[in-house]
Amino acid sequence: MQPGDSRYESFVRAHNTRFSNRPDQVTIATTSAHVAEALGKAVAAGRQVSVRSGGHCLENFTTWSGVKDLIDLSQMSDVYFDERRRAFAVGPGAIVAPTQNTLFKGWGVTIPSAGCSEVGLGGHILGGGYNFYSRIHGIAVDHLYAVEVVVVGADGQPRIVVATREANDPNRDLWWAHTGGGGGNFGVVTRYWMRTPGVDTADPTKLLPRGSDQRVRTVQWSWDTLSQQSFTTLIRNYCQWYERNSAPGAKEVEVWASFSASHVSAGVIGLMAGVSKTVPGGEALLDGLFDAVTAGAGVTAATDSRSELAWIDRDNWFWGPPGRQKDKTSDLRKSYTDEQIATIYRYLHDDSISNPGAQVNLAALGGKINSVRANATAYVHRDSILRTYFTPGVWRAEADDAAHVAWVRKCYRDVYSRTGGVPVPDAINAGAYINYPDVDLADPEWNTSNTPWHGLYYGANYARLQQVKRTYDPRHVFRHPLSIRPT
Repeated sequence: MQPGDSRYESFVRAHNTRFSNRPDQVTIATTSAHVAEALGKAVAAGRQVSVRSGGHCLENFTTWSGVKDLIDLSQMSDVYFDERRRAFAVGPGAIVAPTQNTLFKGWGVTIPSAGCSEVGLGGHILGGGYNFYSRIHGIAVDHLYAVEVVVVGADGQPRIVVATREANDPNRDLWWAHTGGGGGNFGVVTRYWMRTPGVDTADPTKLLPRGSDQRVRTVQWSWDTLSQQSFTTLIRNYCQWYERNSAPGAKEVEVWASFSASHVSAGVIGLMAGVSKTVPGGEALLDGLFDAVTAGAGVTAATDSRSELAWIDRDNWFWGPPGRQKDKTSDLRKSYTDEQIATIYRYLHDDSISNPGAQVNLAALGGKINSVRANATAYVHRDSILRTYFTPGVWRAEADDAAHVAWVRKCYRDVYSRTGGVPVPDAINAGAYINYPDVDLADPEWNTSNTPWHGLYYGANYARLQQVKRTYDPRHVFRHPLSIRPT
C-alpha cells in the first residue's frame, strides 16, 4: 500500500499525534512469511523499515523521518491454545482487552499485561508488560514460553526463528532478549506463546494465572482541602506502605493500587486500590492500605466508593484517547524524599498548563515481580516497589506543545535534580521502564548524570542485549532513537 491508497492515512496515523511520517510503502502483514517477504524487499532496496502493532509508542520510533517502509501487524491478531506447544499463541496485532476477553471466556485465564484496553501486545510484551495484577502474578514476560521472530542475517536474507525458554534451545538468547529488551531491536515478532513456568499439565485452564473478581475502593480528596503538608503526608505514607509490603509472598502483595496526584486544575487527587474477592480477609487488607495512607494527614475524603468488579468487566481496563503526548516514567525502591514530594506539589500547582489530565501517578509494583533474578530476564526492574508516571495529559493543538512538553520535562528534571535530572539507580531510584520510552534520557540537556540512557532502562543487562543484537541483527536493520546498539 502506498500514498494515494484510500487506506493509507488510517495506517500511518499513530496514537501519539505529535508524531507523523509518510513512508513510501505500508505492508499490512498477515503471516510470518509475508513479513519476511516485506523485510527482504526493504533490505535489498536499502530502505529503512519499522514495525507497528497497536501504534501506541510514546515516542517516534515508527514515525521518524528515516522510515521508508512500515510493516503493520494489526491483522495478525489470533489468540488460541496451541496443543503442540501446550501454550497460548498470541499474534503481535492482538489488542489487550479483546485478548483478555478471549483468554478468560475460553479458559478462565489471563496474562498480566497492560491496563490500557487498546494497546497492542506486539510491542507491549517486549518491554516486560505489567498491570495491576503483576504484584500477584508477575509481569507478562514471566509467562513467555516462546517467540517466533523474523530476523535478518548478515547476508541480508530474512529467516523465521522460533526461540524458547528451554535450557537446550540454541536460540534461547533470542528468547531472553524478548523478555524486556523492548520493541524494534532484534527482528519482527510474529507470534508469542504464553505459559507459566513450572506448570506441567496439558490442561489449558491451568497454564496461565486465573482471572478473579475484584473488590475495589476509590477515595478522592479535594485540592481545596489539601495543604502542602497533608499532600506530603499522603504521598509519603503511600510510598512507605509499599516499602513495607512488597516482599514476595507477603499477604499484602494481594493489594494493588494506583495513586493519581492530579494537577490542581482537575480539582481532586485520588487513590484507587483493589484485591481479589477470593483472598481471605481481603477487605481488611484493602482498608489497611487506606488507613495507613491517611494516618496523620488530617484529611477528609470528598468521595469514598466501593464496588465489586467482575473480571470481565470493561472497567478492568482503561482507554486512553489519541492525542498529543509527552510522558515519562521512573521506578522507586523506596519512598520519595520530602524534598521530592515538595517539587511534585509545586508542579501540580504550576499554572503554565491547565490540563486536568496532567498528573504524577504512582502504581504499585513488587511482590511476584521481585521474586525473579534481575538477569533471569532482560527486564531488570526486580526490586522496584512503585512505578511513577509523569504526564501533562493529552492535548490536541500543536500550539500547546511547548507548554505541555516543558511542564513534564522540568517537573521530571527537578524531581531528580540530585541525580542529574534522571532516576539514576540508587537507594531510592530504580531507573526507567522502556515501554514508556523517553528520548530525553539520551539527551545531555536533560540527562546531566554520568549514567547513559541504557543504564536507566536495562542496567547490567544491556551488555548481553548488545551480544544478542550482534548475533541476530548484525546489519542493524532494526533501529530507532533508543534502540539497542550492536557495539
